[in-house]
Amino acid sequence: MYSTRFFLFTRRSKQMKNMLTIFILSLLVLSTLPSSPAEPPNVCIIGSGIAGSSVAHFLRQYSASDDPPTIGQIQIFERNGVVGGRMATVSVSGETFEAGASILHPKNFHALNFTKLLNLKIRKPSSSSFSLGIWDGHKFVFKTLTSNSKLPLVQKMVSLTNSILMFVRYGFSLFRMNNFVESAVDSFLKYYESVESRPVFKTVDEMLKWAGLYNFTKRTLQAELVDAGLAPLLMEELVTVITRINYGQSICMSGLAGAVSLAGSGGGLWSIEGGNWQMAAGLINRSDVALHLHTEIQSISYLGDYYELNSTEGNSYTCKVTVIATPLDELNIRFIPAISIPERKLQHTHATFVRGLLNPAYFGFEAVSEIPELVGTIEDPELPFSSISVLKQHNETDMTYKIFSREPMEDALLDHIFSVRRETVRINWGAYPHYSAPERFAPFLLDGLDLYYVNAFENAASTMETSAVAAENIARLILLRFSGQVDSSLSNLKRSNSCTSTLHSDL
Repeated sequence: MYSTRFFLFTRRSKQMKNMLTIFILSLLVLSTLPSSPAEPPNVCIIGSGIAGSSVAHFLRQYSASDDPPTIGQIQIFERNGVVGGRMATVSVSGETFEAGASILHPKNFHALNFTKLLNLKIRKPSSSSFSLGIWDGHKFVFKTLTSNSKLPLVQKMVSLTNSILMFVRYGFSLFRMNNFVESAVDSFLKYYESVESRPVFKTVDEMLKWAGLYNFTKRTLQAELVDAGLAPLLMEELVTVITRINYGQSICMSGLAGAVSLAGSGGGLWSIEGGNWQMAAGLINRSDVALHLHTEIQSISYLGDYYELNSTEGNSYTCKVTVIATPLDELNIRFIPAISIPERKLQHTHATFVRGLLNPAYFGFEAVSEIPELVGTIEDPELPFSSISVLKQHNETDMTYKIFSREPMEDALLDHIFSVRRETVRINWGAYPHYSAPERFAPFLLDGLDLYYVNAFENAASTMETSAVAAENIARLILLRFSGQVDSSLSNLKRSNSCTSTLHSDL
């Protein structure tokens, strides 16, 4: 009996051993067979401005050599009928002018590279000097000279005289302001370092701290400039003029946005011939994107392994990765589950374009030629506008002007400021955040998964270039999650110093 049981046990052991051997051999054979690659994640981007188009561009650029591809289909959803977002143009009497984001800095290296990549033409700045006046509501507290002469020597003499006038009024504070701006710009240039030395940032806070810019967002511009040694007169007049033109706000705005505003008043400013929106359009065209115009997303639901986007037209889209590249502040997108971000309000800037002629009597003059080409204003709640600038002089009695104001410019007011008004175009921009130190930032990852928010960086500073810098970081975040690496061979940016003249579009 015992020997029979032993025999059966031995026999079963041999069978189990044979089955185990077959199982192991099967695994070895399967391991040598080519495995079917997982389908690359598709990406949905809400917003076709510089932020959304840059995300698409950098996703394609940094994964260009991946085999199999890291990123699948990219779809961009735009609620308007044209791309570009806050980069837009306006037509006045058949002529085209920038209506939104107008100027770029000579050290905006992403924008410069986009321009070269897309073979766009840089708008050549005016080489002639222009006149600046600072208006307090009753008189010009400061005014530079101007000349109608086209002779280079005369232009240089006028420019030199204006520099002397500026120095006489503001003294060495002008140099201290310049040093303050250059220091901030130099810190910002760290975002162009190669990916080998530049981390991928999961929060705006760590992105700013790494570049040494974080503390600027915790104090007002006024506090920063006082520490930099600027005289009160310079801050009350020239600095205030610049911040009111570029951000519609006073020197009580947060320091980093204020520094960016001051940088936008220097030399070498440029734009794209025909409109800056062409950068967004070109990047989208090159990035193998499915573009959905007139498509407004009203809800985003996370369904376990993907997101479902529903539009106001009743269409649904399935996305592995979703990128929001437009400010959430005045959108009614419903998130399921709900997300939480710091509350902020947008600063509305009213851009009014007028073809006609200013009324010299409004400014206390007898002739239009006495009015400066750029009229800036001090901080006074009674003043109805932030700035008035000449966009184009058609002849001595016919010009196109651009007015920035915090409130709409009513017809009665315009008829008081203008003696002739042939055409008027109004645009209300929810242009940028209302800056208030200390700033608080929304996360780049809204749900900790694959829902990204490019515009979280706008609470630091809002420009075309800062949007592109934030977009590049978002693209790297996505690629690191799905591939674990970014192609560094495409990350080095060529720095160009072209266009060194001053562009008189805005200050």
